[in-house]
Amino acid sequence: MNILERIGNTALVEVTRLDAGPCRLFVKLENENPGGSIKDRIALAMVESAEREGKLRPGGTLIEATAGNTGLALALVAVRKGYRLRLVIPDKMSQEKIFHLKALGAEVVMTRSDVGRGHPEYYQDVAERLERETPGSFYVNQFANPANPTAHEEGTGPEIWRQMDGELDAVVCGVGSGGTLTGLSRFFGRVAPEVNMVLADPAGSVLADYVRTGTLGRAGSWLVEGIGEDFIPLICDLSRVRHVYTITDAESFATARALLRQEGIFPGSSSGTLVAAALQYCRGRSRPERVVTFVCDSGNKYLSKMYNEYWMIDQGFIEREPHGDLRDLISRLYADRAVITVGAGDTLLTAYGRFKLYDISQLPVLEGERIVGIIDESDLLLAVYGHEERFQDRVGSVMSTRLETVQIVTPLAEVLPLLESGMVPIVCEGDRFLGLITRIDLINYLRRGVH
Repeated sequence: MNILERIGNTALVEVTRLDAGPCRLFVKLENENPGGSIKDRIALAMVESAEREGKLRPGGTLIEATAGNTGLALALVAVRKGYRLRLVIPDKMSQEKIFHLKALGAEVVMTRSDVGRGHPEYYQDVAERLERETPGSFYVNQFANPANPTAHEEGTGPEIWRQMDGELDAVVCGVGSGGTLTGLSRFFGRVAPEVNMVLADPAGSVLADYVRTGTLGRAGSWLVEGIGEDFIPLICDLSRVRHVYTITDAESFATARALLRQEGIFPGSSSGTLVAAALQYCRGRSRPERVVTFVCDSGNKYLSKMYNEYWMIDQGFIEREPHGDLRDLISRLYADRAVITVGAGDTLLTAYGRFKLYDISQLPVLEGERIVGIIDESDLLLAVYGHEERFQDRVGSVMSTRLETVQIVTPLAEVLPLLESGMVPIVCEGDRFLGLITRIDLINYLRRGVH
């Protein structure tokens, strides 16, 4: 067996600790696929279809526009089948996905996520242009490739029906390319037309309103990755959708985190959208139903985002208790053990290690809860350049003791000039160190005030 033979036949488990009203809710664990997502199914199907049709020859180049998971799945297939891969990815994708793609040998072309179809930097338009410029290439185009929904019609649908022993009332899907919803709609329309197809859509996407009104509105923005669109993909058939739910980023992230904390299931951000919509559907039923939705990918691709407490705070998805003073501006509070520090007696090698490990450029130097100095990369460079043995010197011998400290009651208007001069205000309560205020901390604070 090779790795591609492990695609599909994923487990179906019941959610029992989240409130599903009178219903039973099941999630299909598509994160069990070898590439980590439901997109493994369509990547293999689309490549093998292109091979059969002579559109892709040995040693050719795959090109795709993707939010990440289709790219990872195509990278897995490309590795096994010996193809080159060029991926065009919007710049809102998580770093984990990008690092994973590069580790698999894919060429990543980053483009803007804040522009629509027709703009020269729109990710699908860029992919089309690359196909024209690359000899021997095949633009996979999951949004228009008929093999995409066929993979779900012939694979995912029958698996669900078998796992549910033919007892199923509703399936909740999102739409990225539309393949899952379309393929399952076809399968259940033929085998069990009484099964409700339910659409889960991020707030900002145009799909939910299109189902409700039949008109295509203007897209907004959203942070959930992999689902939601600003257009109707060519392969997307919404005709069998009977219920639709619009889910905010905040609810998606909260639901995904709850699924991990309460069920032990580690989902990605789009799975939070799907499960949130499924729970709303279940709670609104007047009789018991059996409902299926998906864990589309794994949360390990979002550790730097929705599973990072500080990212959630910076984005305004987790509210901290307001204090009415400068503590409200500090994103990393020392009392929460969120500030990386060194001691004056630590070596410069220790400081260097913390700069690298935590990807930071300066470190407060503390004695107990009192700040006595600060060391940054330039201090370290000047100390060790031409004198590498000085890595064993103590931090206290090179740290700066010229500190710009402010008390927590200092007006914000007095903090801004310090930031403008390039200083980092150090916030204290008496002699006790509380944290630092950076420019981005102030920007995040101001943005959270915009509703």
